[in-house]
Amino acid sequence: MPRLSPLLAQVYRNRGLDPAIISHFEDLEQWAVGSIRSALAGFGNALRIYECMAEDVEVKAHWEMANYMTVVKMGYNDHGETHAKIATAYGLAILRLLLAAGALPDLIADGLGSEEDAYVVVTTATLLHDIGNQAGRHGHEALGVYLAMPILHRLLTPVYPKVDQRVKLIACIAHAILTHDLNPSPLTLEAAVVAVGDGADLTQGRGRIAFDLGKVDIHSVSALAVNSVEVRPGKDAAVEIFVTMSNAAGVFQVEQTLTKKVVNTALRDWVTVTAVVEPGSEATGWEQLSLRHGRFVATRGDSA
Repeated sequence: MPRLSPLLAQVYRNRGLDPAIISHFEDLEQWAVGSIRSALAGFGNALRIYECMAEDVEVKAHWEMANYMTVVKMGYNDHGETHAKIATAYGLAILRLLLAAGALPDLIADGLGSEEDAYVVVTTATLLHDIGNQAGRHGHEALGVYLAMPILHRLLTPVYPKVDQRVKLIACIAHAILTHDLNPSPLTLEAAVVAVGDGADLTQGRGRIAFDLGKVDIHSVSALAVNSVEVRPGKDAAVEIFVTMSNAAGVFQVEQTLTKKVVNTALRDWVTVTAVVEPGSEATGWEQLSLRHGRFVATRGDSA
């Protein structure tokens, strides 16, 4: 649920809207920051890089302009700093559960790096994955790689002074940024985690700015129907992404943004998605949808 940056707050005021209308959405960003720091607490290098990136003036400017172009000019959902941090928190939660279940990141499996290096790749790639949107949606993945390169070399050099080691990690980060929207498809587990972490940021606040600025369509309405997303250990898979909705319109957002990234990446056998409409909110004819063999099926009730 996005916090308004100074630029977007200015846009709100210029459009005659009250910036305070979404001030309570700061809670989820604060949760994301706490979750990231907790996930990286045992990995000093990864935490150091995160802290530097989160306070970096250049990174913040990229986040703000990516959000300005996507939300204000194109009427899309949040693609700025708050989204980057929430997606990172989800990605790190997914990575932790995958490692606990015995999944091996490609860095480890292929002898290119350590568990901490995998955390570095997921953290930095997710934080920077959308910065290419500042020039527009078409080709934003490749532009994001181009814009990220000098930032990555600048911020990773103090932590990874050996050039060959640093280049290996940056290559993996670049691949994850390039493939986060499945165009092309992720070829590493780390990149798949970045893609799914990105897709897991579904909650209603992500679409609130666009909705307030006049964008009323299935994308914004569906986003407003998603109340919460939880990454937790699964019963039938290593990871379950549990989504609660206020009404069934949220299914569109879940399918278009999240489940396609699960079923079309290396996480298809490791992650499942469950979506429920909160009790008493509406009659749907079903109580719960679960991802089965690449599609949602009703697991209780009459039909989906």
